[in-house]
Amino acid sequence: MKLSEFIINDIKPLNSSSKISDLQMLFNQLTYSHIPIQDDNGVFLGSFFETDAHCFDGNKPLSEFLYALEDFFVRDTTMWLDVLEAFAVNSANIMPVLNANNKYLGYYELNDIISLFSESPFFSEAGGILVVEKGINDYSFSEVSQIVESNDGKLLGAFVSKMNTDLVQITLKIGNTGLNDIIQTFRRYSYNIVSGHEEDGYIESLKERSDYLNKYLNM
Repeated sequence: MKLSEFIINDIKPLNSSSKISDLQMLFNQLTYSHIPIQDDNGVFLGSFFETDAHCFDGNKPLSEFLYALEDFFVRDTTMWLDVLEAFAVNSANIMPVLNANNKYLGYYELNDIISLFSESPFFSEAGGILVVEKGINDYSFSEVSQIVESNDGKLLGAFVSKMNTDLVQITLKIGNTGLNDIIQTFRRYSYNIVSGHEEDGYIESLKERSDYLNKYLNM
């Protein structure tokens, strides 16, 4: 399914000549974080944020507050992952969509884009979730893939879920096999195992040995 099929245009942008009270009323009727605005010639200008709109004088025209417009948008050719990033960067739940000629086509809703993510194999396919950690200059995705596949695992998805100046965390979705052998191999390659959603035999073994040692010392 093409992402452009999710474009909604049931709410038209307000004209800059409209009153602030019109904008405030629209926000009161909807649950959107932003409302798109266009000039009298139909040119997209940007979007007003709900909190800002309720701070303005309702009797004045939108044109007096154009300085407060936020100018984010995506193209109808933008990939869904980049669209999702645009939602996150701009703290919005509505995303204006323009074509190559900057014509306003409509908007995406955040929930629709998230649903595409949830339907991807990363979430829909059966498998285990593994989070590994390594020095930011020491890891590589080719190495991560090699570790998984050398243990007959199928890598269904991977992304950098956390990063700082020293370390990077990578979240993996792995199918076709249990995680235990993969976890042991990651350890041999000096990766720290942050979490795994299947039993980690190494940790269980350490616990068993610790319990045995405690029993021995208490004899």
